[in-house]
Amino acid sequence: MDTSTAVAGSTPVSQPAANVPVQLTAAALAQVKTVIQAQGFQDYFFSIRVVPSGCSGLGYDLNLVKESKAGDQIWEQDGVKIATDALSAQYLSGTHIDYVTSITGAGFKFENPNAKSSCGCGTSFTT
Repeated sequence: MDTSTAVAGSTPVSQPAANVPVQLTAAALAQVKTVIQAQGFQDYFFSIRVVPSGCSGLGYDLNLVKESKAGDQIWEQDGVKIATDALSAQYLSGTHIDYVTSITGAGFKFENPNAKSSCGCGTSFTT
């Protein structure tokens, strides 16, 4: 299912199947694995959803969940089980998620080719 190639930076760490809507960079995968380990959440899913949010209308909802929901699209990237629902998959298709740190903070950065615009604070988007 997953052919890993250790690539650093903002390049996805592996090349999952073509129908996978989201790819995580090495930094994003490392952060998810760190949280899973620190919280004792082995065998949990990294859930990525698009939800109504913010002034632009849509936002990203990231969670670690013990079980996926019925109908979820599920895949694995470098040992991390990832799940999203069918509607979110449409909004996320082609998205790369990175984890960035700076002097002002740290967090996940989404490069979503479907986002036409985002709000001023960068927490929500429109398609």
